[in-house]
Amino acid sequence: MERIEPESMVTIRYTMVSHLPDGTDKPRAEETTSFIYRVERQVPSLESALSGRRIGDRFVVHVPAEELYGDRDPALIREIPTEGLIKQRLREGQYYRQIRRSCLVSFKVLELRPDTVLADFNKPMAGIRVTLEVEVIAVRRAEKEEISAALETEHKKSIGCE
Repeated sequence: MERIEPESMVTIRYTMVSHLPDGTDKPRAEETTSFIYRVERQVPSLESALSGRRIGDRFVVHVPAEELYGDRDPALIREIPTEGLIKQRLREGQYYRQIRRSCLVSFKVLELRPDTVLADFNKPMAGIRVTLEVEVIAVRRAEKEEISAALETEHKKSIGCE
């Protein structure tokens, strides 16, 4: 039985539960995916957990927020003046977006106050953690053509082309 090592074509079946910052959990249906290990990038926690595994191995991976969308930063919650903002777009619990001086201003409205807004400038997905229940269902040596194609795809992703 072959062990997972760099340049192995790996197929896993997994279920994922997203743990949201508000304390709720959001499960997703079971999925299957294939990739070339250490060529097609995965989150570090999953990559580490896969090393040396074999077909049939089952395990749980806890992926921290910093490996996904980043942690929530309390310093990005600020009180800002409403002057210059489009007041009809300001709704508590909703995202506000406006182009100002050729830049996108985007934040979540936490609270409307008489002349100010309590605004959250964190990314919408910040603070989400994930738990994966994983089963390795196939492992084989990737072919040179598969590795070349995967390297090209990863390069395109790194420069924003996919």
